[in-house]
Amino acid sequence: MIMILKKLNDFLAKYCVVFLRIALGVAFLSAVADRFGFWGAPGEASVAWGNFDNFLKSVATLNPYLPDSLIPTVGWVATIAELVFGVALIIGYRTRAAALLSGILLLLFAISMVINIGPKSPLDYSVFTASAAAFFLYVHVNDTLSIDSLRILR
Repeated sequence: MIMILKKLNDFLAKYCVVFLRIALGVAFLSAVADRFGFWGAPGEASVAWGNFDNFLKSVATLNPYLPDSLIPTVGWVATIAELVFGVALIIGYRTRAAALLSGILLLLFAISMVINIGPKSPLDYSVFTASAAAFFLYVHVNDTLSIDSLRILR
């Protein structure tokens, strides 16, 4: 039994960070896909926005202090950041930077949600958990199964 637990520990030590990296990356890409209707139309089950206009309404709700003219810019910046971070995390490219910036973005998003719509949504959607996971990845990144590991070998 001890040998099995040691092998499990070794496996998890090597690959749980890979799983975390991919899970965070896919979550970012899923959110981006929702903004462009890839998960379905607005109002369908499990669809948060269904189109970019609905996403921008959410951005405005979470940033009521910004002028309306800045909402599209903030929405596009967030979308591009999530797309870039998602791909970088999945393929393991500049993983530490992607993880740190992802953690900051998610933490800002969670705080904005708490301030503007209350604590239930960021807790239900595990935004604080995702932020903490990104910060954990920043601190504990390994180069298993990543482009970073190929860059180190050169």
